[in-house]
Amino acid sequence: MTVSTEALLDKLYNLRGEDSDILREMDRQKNKAEETKSRTTVEKGRLQTTIADLKKSREELQDQGEKLKDTLQGIRREDYDTVLTRLRIDFDPKNLLDKLERNLPKTIETVERDTKKAEDELVKVEEEMNSAITTIEEIGIRKDTALANQEKLNEYFELALTGHINITRDSITSLLEEFGFDEEEQRETAKILMFPEDALFMYDEKMKAREKSGKSIGEVIQEAKEIVEEEKIEETPQIVVEEPIPDIDLSQEITDPKDEMINTLKEEGIDYLDFSSDEVIDLLNHYDKELIKENIRYIKSLNLENDMYVNHITLLYDKELKNKIEMLLNVGKDKMDIYLNPNVLVKYSYEQLENKINAMKSNGITPSEIPFIAY
Repeated sequence: MTVSTEALLDKLYNLRGEDSDILREMDRQKNKAEETKSRTTVEKGRLQTTIADLKKSREELQDQGEKLKDTLQGIRREDYDTVLTRLRIDFDPKNLLDKLERNLPKTIETVERDTKKAEDELVKVEEEMNSAITTIEEIGIRKDTALANQEKLNEYFELALTGHINITRDSITSLLEEFGFDEEEQRETAKILMFPEDALFMYDEKMKAREKSGKSIGEVIQEAKEIVEEEKIEETPQIVVEEPIPDIDLSQEITDPKDEMINTLKEEGIDYLDFSSDEVIDLLNHYDKELIKENIRYIKSLNLENDMYVNHITLLYDKELKNKIEMLLNVGKDKMDIYLNPNVLVKYSYEQLENKINAMKSNGITPSEIPFIAY
């Protein structure tokens, strides 16, 4: 298992667990939003009470101030001079009225300013609270989507591990795109799942063995990383004694048929991941390197694209492919029409196609005028 493959599996298995980084981050964001909602709810209530008290105070100042002014305007000090003087009471209605008329507007203005400040703060608090509520709702939706994607990812892994997977690369890459995987990671994961090898099974067994301890996937992965780091630290330099390299008879080297087939397709500009695992197995069972190259190069000579083989894998090993296409071209069918309807080439052998065309001619039908859907 290469380091890059193990790192990728670490990332994928992290996504498979209940404590995946994505789910944990969503929970962290949701908890933060819940705290904000709780705090702003309290602040909103406090500010609403403050604003109500200030407005009431303003009304009372205005109302009582006017009444006091009316009262003071109706009092003459000389009418109470004796009692005020003998009791030494400092009471001057005129001075009080002047002070009232001078200070009351300023006091009311201060209350109004405090009210406006509290109202502005309330607006900000409500915006913060509404944002937190929206975040909570959005995270709920995103988490439902993430859980659905996680379920699908786990399904793909289970199918791969049991040898029953038969899905296209697009199905895998579109799912991984939801998780934020880049194109290289998507491609490597598609390869791991569509054509599982020992690396996947070994990694899965390691994970299952450690999970028996009751640890989460995240804890198992972290523990594995720590062990690797410890091993690196404990490593000591070794004296390497170079030995002569024995001669190797390359003619005796055995090549994996699947690797050879994949390389053959790659040489001709075809990505084997464009096919389902069943299609790849089918092609491997009928693998003929020279025939496959011949068919691919013939199609290229007609300036047709390689995606013609997608969902029509049998064309790659069809020994009659060239003859069937030339027969159709000779009766006037357009090569682009053939490219768009390759199922006709799959449906008929050369002999069956020839009989079909001859039957049309016998009935006075021009084969070139008949759409392939009627073939």
